[in-house]
Amino acid sequence: MQAIILAAGMGRRLGDLTRNNTKCMVKVNGTALIDRLLTQLSRLTLQRVVIVVGYEGQKLKDYIGQRYDDVLHIEYVNNPVYDKTNNIYSLALAKEQLQEDDTLLIESDLIFDEDMFRLILDDPYPNLALVAKYQTWMDGTMVCIDEDCNIVNFVPKKAFKYEDTNRYYKTVNIYKFSRDFARHKYVPFLEAYSKALGNNEYYEQVLRVITFLDKSELKALPVGNRKWYEIDDIQDLDIANALFAEGDEQLQQYMRRYGGYWRFPDMPDFCYLVNPYFPSPRMLNEMRANFDTLLTEYPSGMYVNSLLAGKCFGVRQDYIVPGNGAAELIKCLMEHTEGLLGVCCPTFEEYPNRMPAERIVTFRPEGRDFCYTADDLMRYFDEHPVSTLLLVNPDNPSGNFIPLADICVLAQWCSDRGVRLVVDESFVDFAEGFPQHTLLRNDLLEAYPTLVVMKSISKSFGVPGLRLGIMASADTDLIARAKKDVAIWNINSFAEFYMQIYSKYEVDYHAACHKFQAERRRFFALLQSIPFLRVIPSQANYFLCEVRSPYTSHGLVAAMLRRYNILLKDCSTKRAFDGRNYIRIAIRNHVDNDRLIAALRDVEGK
Repeated sequence: MQAIILAAGMGRRLGDLTRNNTKCMVKVNGTALIDRLLTQLSRLTLQRVVIVVGYEGQKLKDYIGQRYDDVLHIEYVNNPVYDKTNNIYSLALAKEQLQEDDTLLIESDLIFDEDMFRLILDDPYPNLALVAKYQTWMDGTMVCIDEDCNIVNFVPKKAFKYEDTNRYYKTVNIYKFSRDFARHKYVPFLEAYSKALGNNEYYEQVLRVITFLDKSELKALPVGNRKWYEIDDIQDLDIANALFAEGDEQLQQYMRRYGGYWRFPDMPDFCYLVNPYFPSPRMLNEMRANFDTLLTEYPSGMYVNSLLAGKCFGVRQDYIVPGNGAAELIKCLMEHTEGLLGVCCPTFEEYPNRMPAERIVTFRPEGRDFCYTADDLMRYFDEHPVSTLLLVNPDNPSGNFIPLADICVLAQWCSDRGVRLVVDESFVDFAEGFPQHTLLRNDLLEAYPTLVVMKSISKSFGVPGLRLGIMASADTDLIARAKKDVAIWNINSFAEFYMQIYSKYEVDYHAACHKFQAERRRFFALLQSIPFLRVIPSQANYFLCEVRSPYTSHGLVAAMLRRYNILLKDCSTKRAFDGRNYIRIAIRNHVDNDRLIAALRDVEGK
């Protein structure tokens, strides 16, 4: 067995990183791709490694030097016209070597799990292509396979159809060819194809022609959940750094992203807090049906969007302002907040983080479950006066919940004292009896003139990608000022259309919230069965859990990511916990929640 590595390309899309280096010399977490690959190959029993070089070929040869001489016999083939040809020509230059032994064919811009080589070598079939089920990040050649893993078609870019992606597998660009296959099939077709169509083609096109034969000798071998990535540009490099980081660095790589985890499709995200059962399929279908128009047309301005927001939530237009996510409105509100800000601790830190520390007055609830009532708040802030009082209800991350009747008592208490009460009810629709708990009512806003209600549409409505939030108050001066502060087009067309059609799906929304509550009760019972977790009851879509010995919150979160590719939230760094071991676990759908429970039980056993 030998290995042939194609490393002649210029890697232009990596910009400055390949201005004076080959693509395979780019480093992932401090290690060059070529070093990682050669180290992996050195653990196999190979007769030789042939590297086809081109762009900065001498520099690559100098970089490799004699460092691997004691474990690998390395030979080089030079492609002098690397800038005028594609990889079909690079492989053609190595066609004599390709016919001399069984071969692993590898592209040099890959990073992959250690056991990929063992997977393909241990399979007895002589001619294999490693493939992965199609995911949105993948680009390049796809294949279709039958039930026996025969490759029935290679799908080039120009033949790619998004409606067929459920059938597609992406070639990982690691192949195993027998010497007989290379001699009698691949190389003859390679020569004929190059003669007919030239050298500015790809070697997969030859394989595509071979699969058209009545009996193809090439099979696919799916890699399952094994990690791999193809690095073509700086975003690919960034994702690879996260996927293949080790220890604490891996967790830091993920957490600094603050979202975008759809780029890691097999990783359940138990950090970010959304409704797993809404939008409904019918609503999604309507959004899809209007995609082209929404993408290519301007959204409306504030007048229309505030009208739509008022329609959605039953609030007067001059009482409500929609934002590009609640975060935009929180920033706006905090910039116009004077005096001292009263907050509970722990709570959602986006609000206090926008205020100087000396202007924050903190209430810390007694008891290990971080529970508190409206009476507790009134007693404390009667003795520690503030200009604005913040209440996240249910609170994040504790899940503490204050019923509407008690909120109204607190709102009256604040109005009597001229204290602005900001109630963030982003999670209130997850609470039992949720339709009766909202403050988004004209009569309540008018009854308590210092009341401001904030709501993120991302959470209970399950649409964080729309970036939509609202702020409401009968303080029309405050609302008018906020409307002037935000950008002219602060809401995109998709968010606008969502508000336009929401009322048609309100029954579906209520059903989704009830379904969620049933799943929360089931998930709570399962989490309670994990002996190293103390689960705090919650009326939100997450549970705050104390992590017990012998585990720490940081160690558990890191282990769940490293071993099971599951992302949890370590709360020990939040100010309220003073380094104590707490994690927050979002409530996802039935399947994801069971996957987490299985992982927690497995890690307990280990």
